[in-house]
Parts: sequence; structure tokens; C-alpha cells
Amino acid sequence: MQELHDAPLAPLTTFRLGGPATRLITATTDAEVIAAVREADGSGTPLLVIGGGSNLVIGDKGFDGIALRIATEGFALDGTSLELAAGEVWSDAVARTVEAGLAGIECLSGIPGSAGATPIQNVGAYGQEVSSTITEVIAYDRETGETVTMSNAECAFSYRHSRFKSEPDRFVVLRVRFALEDAQGLSTPLKYAETARALGVEPGDRVPLAGARDTVLKLRSGKGMVLDPEDHDTWSAGSFFTNPILTDQEFAAFHARVQERLGAQAEPPAYPAGDGHTKTSAAWLIDKAGFTKGYGSGPARISTKHTLALTNRGAATTEDLLALAREVVAGVREAFGVTLVNEPVTVGVSL
Repeated sequence: MQELHDAPLAPLTTFRLGGPATRLITATTDAEVIAAVREADGSGTPLLVIGGGSNLVIGDKGFDGIALRIATEGFALDGTSLELAAGEVWSDAVARTVEAGLAGIECLSGIPGSAGATPIQNVGAYGQEVSSTITEVIAYDRETGETVTMSNAECAFSYRHSRFKSEPDRFVVLRVRFALEDAQGLSTPLKYAETARALGVEPGDRVPLAGARDTVLKLRSGKGMVLDPEDHDTWSAGSFFTNPILTDQEFAAFHARVQERLGAQAEPPAYPAGDGHTKTSAAWLIDKAGFTKGYGSGPARISTKHTLALTNRGAATTEDLLALAREVVAGVREAFGVTLVNEPVTVGVSL
């Protein structure tokens, strides 16, 4: 276990933003993770858990407490059952499952961050969510001081949400277990129209796993969603806002605002989201409110490749980023009456 004092946190995040931590502990085993958490809790010291840093917005003042970087390793495949240590690099783990000929997470290729973060956010993209394959999450329960094994149902997954997100100071994820599928080298049925279109097939079709993975990586790269240190469009947290889910009444009011602003023939994106709810597109809202690709004149701007990504052009501060985020939120609310919600976790700051 490595410990540093007054340690920079910006290099540990994909935004490359944020001030230092009073202490930075890097844990390489589950026992070290638990020991660090118990130390913080026992002394009443604030604790910040860091995985791959791809979903963090840390304030410029940094973090006055213990920052715990989870760097555990472990990839165990038994038939179609997979167990990942929380510190495993997610994109590498996905690549290994594709190489093994197993389906279930192939469309989550190229997503930055660590395996332990995936159940917290219920990470999803291109028609797949980790909640559809996660069977159990092993976590340290800070409330009871015990290591617990939580079933899929106990994780309370929903769109970009989970029990871990509802109770952010209670659980520290140690390991994640998945049930994958042996489909003779084929993917799960494709759910995302863009992916199917790029592969020249219909939604619901299966395709070779490697083809699905390569296509998703190309689509993500085209939107600046695959990390590249030379490309400032990837100095981001990926999608900065979640897609709004509206009640029928809210969607009706939103629809009226759209047609009032864009014309009687205008139709916003609409996807079923459970009984009495409709999901619409945050990227569409941002673009139609006037915040197009590359928007901004300062060191924090909207990506030149995707309106849903806010980026650090190299010299930004966290406050620069938040100012841009607030401008976008206010503009979308004024234009369409919908309030966007940030997807990344904020530390020491808020919108």
C-alpha cells in the first residue's frame, strides 16, 4: 500500500482537473482497501474512493481527507461466470471476454474507468447495461463493518443508478461477478439502432463478437469517447448529462415547447421508459438549445465530436468546466423547460 501526502488528484481523472488530496493511499488488495476505509471511518476523516477517475469532477481546492485509489487486480473466468476485482481496467476486461468468445458486455467496449465503478453507475451504452449481466457485487459495508455479497436485486439497478449511488457513503465495491453467454462467438441481440445500422443488420440480430466490439469502438472514437491523451475531446467524463426521463405530463409540456420553438412539425426523440414515462435525448436538447459541437471560447468547451461531452482543452480549471455546465443547464431549461442532471460525481463542488 502506497501513501502520499498533498498528492495531485488531477492526473487520476480523465478530466485532468482538481486540486490535491491531503493523503492519497493506493491499495492493491481487498484487505488494503478495507484497512484504509476503516482507518478513515475510525478517525472521522473524509474519504474519497477513486477507481479509473472517469466519472469524477474534483474541485480546484482538492480534497481535505483520504483519497483511496483502488488498484486491485483480478480477472477470473469460470465457464461463463466472470469475477473482476474492482481495480481492473474495464475496457481491458471487456476485450478479454470477447477474446474468450463470451457475450454480454461487448457493446460496453472502450468505456474508460474501473470494473468496480460499473455497478455504481449501472454503466451502459449501445444497448447494453451492466445490470443485465451482473449477478453479485462484493462490497465492504461501512455501516456494519462487514464484507457483504449483494445480489442483483439488492443492488437496485435502474437507468444510470443503483443502491450504491443512492447510499454513496455506505458501500465500497471490492469485486463484481457477471454471468455471460456462450453464443458460439456471436454477440447478444443488438438493441441499439446505430450499432445495427453500422453493421448492416437489423436490431435484434446477432453478429460476430469481434465485429460488434470493433464497431462500437469506431462509433465511440468518432464521438471522442475513447481515451486518447493527444485528443482534448477525450479529456472529459464522456456523457456529462443523463438522458432525461419525463412523466407523461412533463413530456406533453416539453413536446409543446419543442413545437413552439422549432415549428409544428418538430418531433423530439422519445423512447419508452417504463409505465407513464418517456426518455428523451440530452444531446438533442443541448444541440437544439444552441450549444453545438465545439461551443465555447474558453479553456472548457463542448467536444467538437459530441454535444454531450464537456471537455478540458488543456488549461481549464474545474470552475471553468462548471461554468460551462451551468450555462448549458440554464440554456436547456429556458428553451425546453427540462433540467439536465450531471452524470459525473462532483467532489467539493456542485452545479
